[in-house]
Amino acid sequence: MASLANLPISLLDLASVPTGMDIPATLQRLQRYAQRADELSFKRFWLAEHHNMEGIASSATAVLIGQLAAHTHNILIGSGGIMLPNHPPLVVAEQFGTLDALYPGRIDLGLGRAPGTDPITSRALRRDDMRAERFPEEVAELQALLGPEQTKKRVKAYPGANSQVAMWLLGSSMFSAQLAAERGLPYAFAGHFAPRLAQQALELYRSHFQPSSSLAEPYAILCLPLVLAEDDAQARYLATSSQQRVLALMQGQPLYLPPPVDNMDEHWSVMQQAQVQDFLALSVVGGPVSARSKLESLLAQMPVDELMFTNDIYDEQLRLQALDLAAELVSG
Repeated sequence: MASLANLPISLLDLASVPTGMDIPATLQRLQRYAQRADELSFKRFWLAEHHNMEGIASSATAVLIGQLAAHTHNILIGSGGIMLPNHPPLVVAEQFGTLDALYPGRIDLGLGRAPGTDPITSRALRRDDMRAERFPEEVAELQALLGPEQTKKRVKAYPGANSQVAMWLLGSSMFSAQLAAERGLPYAFAGHFAPRLAQQALELYRSHFQPSSSLAEPYAILCLPLVLAEDDAQARYLATSSQQRVLALMQGQPLYLPPPVDNMDEHWSVMQQAQVQDFLALSVVGGPVSARSKLESLLAQMPVDELMFTNDIYDEQLRLQALDLAAELVSG
């Protein structure tokens, strides 16, 4: 059983735009957030690629990675993830090879095979719908481009070849778990929006893992929503922001992060409440004592090597405070 004490913890962010804030202010807030995580010795900070989602400002993922890496010192900065079917592998290799040259040993490349958007926007990205079916082949192509330079190969990633970029596979189903196990790659499960298959996918990954030149033993991250506050009542109140946003997602509305509300019953029906709670089934909401208990119970069911949190709190100071409280949970 994994122990919460001294377990590596990390963050996933979508550069969510709080209601009433513009994008420049949001990105400045994002930078302060990453800097605080760096000061508290969080292990990594990942950004997720999304397109045409009003309220989410992480579409130019590689650009944001470079900005945050430039303003932090030790924390690993990366993608959670780059949606590979949206991009030629050569372009991804060049971008992340360049990032690695600027910030050696600090860049993670997490890869997903979903579009990260709607079908119309997928076409605007010139995305071939069949490319998701070729995901394993494109992962192998990207590994070759970022790996040892092959002198006889006519197409090379420059920068990119001979890089230190750490490649991860991300997933919310069994497909990527199986592929990560076969390739001997580290794996991250998206429990923050797809909780149902988390345990099954993580068990499949561990049981089928094949050692590789890059990884001798399986290494798995579980990502889940965390709303941590001074006490349970405050945490439940703050969690209404993410509940409202999930409800907006289900209704096809803009995804700004709204301020918390006193009573969610004024905002959702009984059926909508059930749907949102199902979406957030792995969410840990509470003060330090109850959050610790919930996380330890979770680790007993799904032993992982690292936990990664989303932290959707509207108020910036309370969001930063949540990082302090999370760091204390694993301080031993």
